[in-house]
This record gives sequence, structure tokens and C-alpha cells, in this order.
Amino acid sequence: MAVPMENGGMKVSKVIYYVILSGITTGIGAFFGSIVGGISQEVIAMCLAFAAGAMIYIVSGELTPESNKLYKGRMSAIGNILGFVIGVFAMNI
Repeated sequence: MAVPMENGGMKVSKVIYYVILSGITTGIGAFFGSIVGGISQEVIAMCLAFAAGAMIYIVSGELTPESNKLYKGRMSAIGNILGFVIGVFAMNI
């Protein structure tokens, strides 16, 4: 995350500040995740399902249209759908 910010012309001190800030929030999130995850297996399953849904949303809503603009074809959408179908079938094995 630091390299694109520095390449974009941001001051090195500001880049270091944002990298440290993101590291602190990651640590705080991991701490609360360990507390919540220790409650039960059902809570872990719900958290992982939420994370998976968020990733599917990001890929389907942001990355696939961008890749369609870049590559002018349907292969990225087909790959997205195929990956989703394989993931669904892999869960049932």
C-alpha cells in the first residue's frame, strides 16, 4: 500500500503515517476477532460467510466490470461465474 501512495507523489512522512495507522487498525480488528471467534463455531461460520459475501460483492461489482473494460471480452465474467460454481460444489464435497 505504501508504494502506490509514494509513486502518486505523497510525502514519505504521510505514507509512513498511513501505513502505521492501517497496521494499528488491523491489530485491533484481529484482537476483537479473536474474542468474537472464541465464542462458538457458529459465530466463526457467520463471520466467514459474511467475509465471503463481501468478497463476492467486490469481485462481481468492481473487478469484473473493470476487467471487461480492459480485455474487451467475456472471459473474466465466465471465470467469475465458473469460480463461484466450483466453490459452491466444493462446499458440498
